[in-house]
Amino acid sequence: MGKQQAVDEFLAEAEELLEKLSQDLAILGDGIELGDVNPDLLNGIFRDAHSMKGLAGMFGFTDIAEIAHHLETLLDKLRLGKVSLNGILLDLLFDTIEGVGSLVRGKSDDPNFTIDVNPYIQRIENLLSGQGKGHAFTLEALNLDQSLLNVLTEYEEHRLQENLSQGKLMLLANISFPLDSFDSELSEIISEFKHLGEVVSTLPGASNNDPSRLAFRILFATKNTLKELTNRAALKECQFDIIAEARAVSTAGPVLDTGKSTERTVPMFPVSEDPSVRSVSHSVRVDIGKLDTLMNLVGELGLVKGSIAQVVGELSAAGLAQSRDLAKAAHAFDRRLAELQKAVMDVRMVPVRQLFDKMGRIVRRMAQELGKKVELKTFGADTEFDKLIAEDLADPLMHIIRNSLDHGIEPTSERLAAGKPEVGCIELRATQRGNHVVLEISDDGKGIDPEVLRRKGISNGLIDPDGHFTRQDLFGLLFHPGFSTREEVSEYSGRGVGMDVVKNNISSLSGIIDIDSVYGKGTLISLTLPITLAIIKALVVRIQRRDYAIPLTSVLETLLLEPGMIKTIDGQEVIELRQQTLPLLRLNRLFGLDQETSKQGAFIVVTGFADRRIGIVVEELRGQQDVVIKSLGKSLSFVKGIAGAADLGNQKTVLVLDVSSLITDSLRGDGSTHV
Repeated sequence: MGKQQAVDEFLAEAEELLEKLSQDLAILGDGIELGDVNPDLLNGIFRDAHSMKGLAGMFGFTDIAEIAHHLETLLDKLRLGKVSLNGILLDLLFDTIEGVGSLVRGKSDDPNFTIDVNPYIQRIENLLSGQGKGHAFTLEALNLDQSLLNVLTEYEEHRLQENLSQGKLMLLANISFPLDSFDSELSEIISEFKHLGEVVSTLPGASNNDPSRLAFRILFATKNTLKELTNRAALKECQFDIIAEARAVSTAGPVLDTGKSTERTVPMFPVSEDPSVRSVSHSVRVDIGKLDTLMNLVGELGLVKGSIAQVVGELSAAGLAQSRDLAKAAHAFDRRLAELQKAVMDVRMVPVRQLFDKMGRIVRRMAQELGKKVELKTFGADTEFDKLIAEDLADPLMHIIRNSLDHGIEPTSERLAAGKPEVGCIELRATQRGNHVVLEISDDGKGIDPEVLRRKGISNGLIDPDGHFTRQDLFGLLFHPGFSTREEVSEYSGRGVGMDVVKNNISSLSGIIDIDSVYGKGTLISLTLPITLAIIKALVVRIQRRDYAIPLTSVLETLLLEPGMIKTIDGQEVIELRQQTLPLLRLNRLFGLDQETSKQGAFIVVTGFADRRIGIVVEELRGQQDVVIKSLGKSLSFVKGIAGAADLGNQKTVLVLDVSSLITDSLRGDGSTHV
């Protein structure tokens, strides 16, 4: 990525952050007037200031990063209750944001533009040195377990005291959830609590005798009564302990200091006499849903193109002279439509760098928490793929990175004892291969011991003790729900929740996941994903009077099926293809269609990914066509082997085959770890 492109990206994101900061500060100011401030709003402002600092630092704009750093410090003390929120402070925040805006605007003309940032910093430091704020309530007087108090963060203690000062009812809600759904159910009940008040902290349950459930304690402040809470259906299973009763609060004065009676500091910032309010960025951020609509329209035009071509053919066959002019117009339409489709696709594409940057932050934070030394190396960050795929890939990639850090990379002492470098290494590598992007996540940690997997699989009843299993068979156990080799549960792993979710998410993207590992050396996980799922070229085939579409990216070649080609090995139909055995798949058997005509196949469509191949027996090859895949919906999501449906433009809808799923099911007996 060129330097100017990098600056343009910075300007676009910085402007968006500044606009959001200004809007949120205005809402914060309204809160001062009303005597109530939303802590989530204040936390959001703090995070945006932190993001501005990180963004500026990443692009080397140290002046902006310096101001943002002090702004972040000021906001941190504000959210911790160490400075009072009043009009003076709000003015300071607005002025500082304006100062950052001046720098951003200046850098749009000249990246080297700067101003003296010391007046901004000095004013923040003056305010911080002159303010102090104490709470009227001590936590020791509360009906709260000391062990729980000990784990509250400084911010949580402040929020607890702030809610007490506002006379709210303080409760500790105790609840447990099933292991396989605790994350979604916990998220739902947290959302319910936030609707009713403020969630101060969410903590693990103190005791839980049921190993199939996870217990949590939620410290919660509300203006509602306990009876109102217990009457809500969503909170029926909660057991509430009252920490502090609600009480009346004096209305003699505002809880928050508005600062109206305080003499304000005279601004001393170098503010431009005629600041421009024009946007400095030429970028437009568009909701991905709107791009989906645009892509669907392009797909519909592709269907129109097919209809026009059919009409041209009929007119030409009838010998009409106008058919030639219409054919020229259709050709021009086809060319422009291809350009339009490429332009829309380019808009949807994002560099994989966006994902890599997020993973970098996770690695740094988690390595510090685990006390491990880890270096993250990235390669191919400019490789692009569809924005929707990038978003859906973020969580699976995070799971894999967390496993590498927690399971793979050893503590420093173990690495030195094993003769490895003190600092562990995780590599993220992206490469484009045809219409696919391959992401490789590798580490130089302890690797995976197949014998540990075997013993765990036998003890869990997943494999036969006398069975013969390849390494790939055993690695495949890692994708089984609830499977974990960890004896102890940690914050990051050990519950067997993660890799099965990774598998399902990659599968929903029509992707493939492969694991390779050498015990003592490290692990490599490869994700093969399509560049886009929006519009694809498909081969339309006919099987027993029904048409199906096969994504062309999965088609390797087509063969004419001649008598005597098919052999049977262990009940599996195969053919010999260039001295290799190719298993065959008959969709009529898989989908339970008419068995009587199942052997009328005349062609074999060889499909596959990487080194996995399978031949699909079809009766007719009906041609290639651009298709827009439509989901079958949640009610039919359980159907295996079908990726969705597509309209062919002749008022006919066909099913689109999910080749990766078909290969997985067909080769499962060979120990494939494909999703």
